[in-house]
Amino acid sequence: MNPTQVIQAQVEAYNRKDLDAFLATYAEDAEQHILHGELMAKGRDAMRSRYAERFAEPDLHAQILSRTSIGNVVVDTELVTRNFPGEGKGTIEMICIYEIEDGRVQKASFVLGAKRLLKD
Repeated sequence: MNPTQVIQAQVEAYNRKDLDAFLATYAEDAEQHILHGELMAKGRDAMRSRYAERFAEPDLHAQILSRTSIGNVVVDTELVTRNFPGEGKGTIEMICIYEIEDGRVQKASFVLGAKRLLKD
């Protein structure tokens, strides 16, 4: 798979809440970061516990607003619908920068926008 296909498979697995298929798009030692900062998760095991909780959210869904790919880097702008603990249903805009090596995500960096809670 080319880098864009890897990320498309990752997004589709995310929206299906298929944890195993989602994690299969990542290298065993992949890292997820806030852009230029905090390490959010390192390795599939750390990602598994983080995303198992996320995938339990009934309204979880990522909508791709735009995608750019150059070489092994894919950049998505996403609008993610979530169920924020203690706050309710809302959206958050994200920029996701994925670095693909050997057909898997090796590093992912995220820029998080402001949460917007949805009114019932």
